[in-house]
Parts: sequence; structure tokens; C-alpha cells
Amino acid sequence: MTRLERLFHEQGQSPWLDNLKRGYITSGDLARLIDEGIRGITSNPTIFQKAIAGQAEYDDQFRGLMERKQSVDDAYWDLVIDDVQHALDLLRPLYVESGGGDGFVSIEVAPGLANDTEGTIASARQLDDRIEQPNLLVKIPATAAGIPAIRQMIAEGRSINITLIFSLERYAEVIEAYFSGLEDCEGDLGRVHSVASFFVSRVDTEVDRRLQKIGTDEALALRGKAAVAQAKLAYELFTSRFRGERWEALSDQGARVQRPLWASTSTKNPAYPDTLYVDSLIGPDTINTMPDATIDAFERRGTLACTINKNLDQAHQVMDDLARIGVDMADVGRVLEEEGVASFAKSFDELMGALNDKAAELLESS
Repeated sequence: MTRLERLFHEQGQSPWLDNLKRGYITSGDLARLIDEGIRGITSNPTIFQKAIAGQAEYDDQFRGLMERKQSVDDAYWDLVIDDVQHALDLLRPLYVESGGGDGFVSIEVAPGLANDTEGTIASARQLDDRIEQPNLLVKIPATAAGIPAIRQMIAEGRSINITLIFSLERYAEVIEAYFSGLEDCEGDLGRVHSVASFFVSRVDTEVDRRLQKIGTDEALALRGKAAVAQAKLAYELFTSRFRGERWEALSDQGARVQRPLWASTSTKNPAYPDTLYVDSLIGPDTINTMPDATIDAFERRGTLACTINKNLDQAHQVMDDLARIGVDMADVGRVLEEEGVASFAKSFDELMGALNDKAAELLESS
């Protein structure tokens, strides 16, 4: 049994792949990863930008789409949805076997809609209706405009991956949107799936920058501790909210917990262990979505023990110490949310620019 398989069977955490590209599908690598224990896939505009831009494996399909006079924007979605559909097919047996517990693939609404509630709702509906697979998760960012869209989609019985969560305050809003959406949903609650993607490593990147600027010995001693501490408190919030009368009333109707998903788990600072954001956040009813290098590192030497609820007092102390020396974690979350939205939008714009250039070249050569 691989470490990835043991992570799920012994610790109750689902390892997902944070990557999707056509070569994985055509080469059989994705099927192999599923056999080795990967239980879901996440994608985002940056991942697709890296996969499609400059890669010849998409050229034939793109050329055919252009010959049929499709717009470049429509062609982009055809390319992406084709990859997602094939991944959904590969993971469908796991979805069935797990009773809807795993086997999901995520696709994100266009990043330019992050501050547009109605646009997000329309796009999420369109993607969900077009793909129409039970193991699809449509990704909606947890911006202020995204929260009401999330609630509306859950109320309509659609399955949603809430992405770009960087703070405990926003995470609490995400949980409330899920509860409220379920309470408004008139369909089968058991068919509604949702995960809450809490970003990790970028928190240390931003907090460490602020600690370096403060420069005191006390501040410097806190470097590399904020991200794990905040994620542990997020799990504490998860376990406290998904119990009690309100949740039990929904659970009795078949509702499923909205699992925390640890995202951005590759280590950005080379001084930190490359499995830091996996080893420290293992626990039941959670997901860790890992890029390829992190999967390889975990398979070689990753921890296989429940760690998410260990040293909670220390995690609270870290957050208290950060506040005391002037690190405003709410502001950290705001900055990272804005940067995350801007980063995805930049990747999307760069990809669309590359596709437009490629379309022009095809037109000239025809």
C-alpha cells in the first residue's frame, strides 16, 4: 500500500492532485496516480495556463475549433472542459465506490468574475449544466461577491469548491453560506457536495515578510509558524460548526459535511521541509491537494499520523503572539485574497493572449 493510500485508509485524509494537463490523460499517468491513491483533482487558471500555453498537444484541437470559426474564448473553454471530462471519467469509479466521498474534479469560473456575484452565478450554472457530471465541483472564490454566489449555488443543489480562503473570518462566512444554502435547498441534500479550500503556504510567505520587517528576535522566531497555526484553528472551527442542532437537522436530511481542503501546500521557502504543509495538517474529514513534487516528497518520507488537532494551545498562542507584535491576520487574508484573484486573472489573460496569437498564426497559414 502506498503512503497516499495509507493517508486515506489510516488517517481519513484524501490526497488530491493539484494539477491537470492533457499529457497526464493521454500518457496514462493520471490513471496510474489514481491507482496509487490520488482521490481527486483540482485545477485553476494558472494550472491551465501552464498546461496549454506553448504546448503542442492542444494544437490539433485548437486548430479544428478555429477552423469552425469559434471565438478564442469559446475555444479555451472547449479545451479545458475536454480535459475535465476525461478526468471525470477516470475518477467516476472512485466516486461511485466511495459513495460520493471522493472522485471529484474541479473547474473554476473565469477569474475576472471574482467581484461579480451575478456573473459568477451565471457562469457556475453554465459550467455545471454543460458538464453535468455528479463528481464535478465548480470552483467559486471566497471573495465578498463570491459568498452570496456560493450560497445560491448550494441552494440550487449544485456542488461547489470554494477557493481562495485565506482567513478564519472568511472561512466562517463560507461555512455559513453552505449551511444557509442547504437550508434553502429543496432537492436531495445528499447529492450536494462541497469543499472549502483553505490556502496555506502563501500565508507564511506574507506573514514572514511582515515579521522580517518588524525584525525583533520575537518576530523572527515566529517565521514559518503562522500558516500551520491558522489552518489548525480552521480545522477547530470546522469541527465546532459541524455539530449541534443546526447541523444535525441538515445531516438528518442527508447533508454531507463540507470538508476543509488544504490548498497551496507546496513549500515556498526552501528553508522549510518540503512536506511541511502536508505532515502538519493530517486529520479525518480533510483533503490535501498537492502538486506533483509534493506528492513525490510525501510518498518518499511523509508523516502518517493525525497531526491536525495536536498542539492546539500552541497554535492559539502563535496567533496571539502575532497579534501582539502587530501582525494583523485579517489584513494578511485581505492582501492574499487580492493577490490570489489578481494572479489567476493574470494567468488567464496571458493564456488568452497566447491563444489569440496562435489563432492569428493559423489564420495567416491557412
